Amino acid sequence: MEKMEQLYEGKAKRVYATADAEKVIVSYKDDATALDGLKKGTIAGKGAINNRMSNYLMQILEKQGVKTHFVEELNDRETVVKKVSIVPLEVIIRNISAGSFAKRYGVEEGIVFDEPTVEFSYKNDDLHDPLINSYHAIALKLATKEEIEEIKAMAFKVNEVLKEYFINLGVKLVDFKLEFGRLSDKTLVLADEISPDTCRFWDAETNEKLDKDRFRRDMGGVEDAYKEMMHRVFGE
Repeated sequence: MEKMEQLYEGKAKRVYATADAEKVIVSYKDDATALDGLKKGTIAGKGAINNRMSNYLMQILEKQGVKTHFVEELNDRETVVKKVSIVPLEVIIRNISAGSFAKRYGVEEGIVFDEPTVEFSYKNDDLHDPLINSYHAIALKLATKEEIEEIKAMAFKVNEVLKEYFINLGVKLVDFKLEFGRLSDKTLVLADEISPDTCRFWDAETNEKLDKDRFRRDMGGVEDAYKEMMHRVFGE
């Protein structure tokens, strides 16, 4: 499948049209941003790692009944996906306190929750992606009540599958962000990516951070953390 004109460029990916109106090609970049775009940089090899890992995890989820946008991996950095209209909600599932949750509520990182939590952010760069609840999302017509229930059910299912998958690799799935999209027939599917960019991964023994937090917090060893996650998933 060939790339045609570029439709969109985001912080981490470019999206291209194809001859099939229902499919697009996503190309992953090594660019990295954090702190609402204030911090910018490059993580060598990140694009290829995120592309391959995300595709692999989406195929695992498909086998467990979670519909995704994945179609076909073309090469290390490019993948054919179903064209979707993104629901403007970032869906965050948390298993352990970390990041903005710990800061917002004044608790330490590392508290294991009795059950996972879900929160929504309004996907809007100009407003800095504010936290909203489901009532706000319905009032703003970002999604219907039925869609929000379906999104929550899918997000918790993703968590259930991936938490078990990663703990078997010696990794705690601390929290992660998901995005969902509507196909042309309004079917909801998991879209965007699942990677060290969008998940917090901690080593199960040491709690060493194996994700983008190393970039956000100037901890060093960013490329090594991404490579370590690639090694855990693919044995490479």
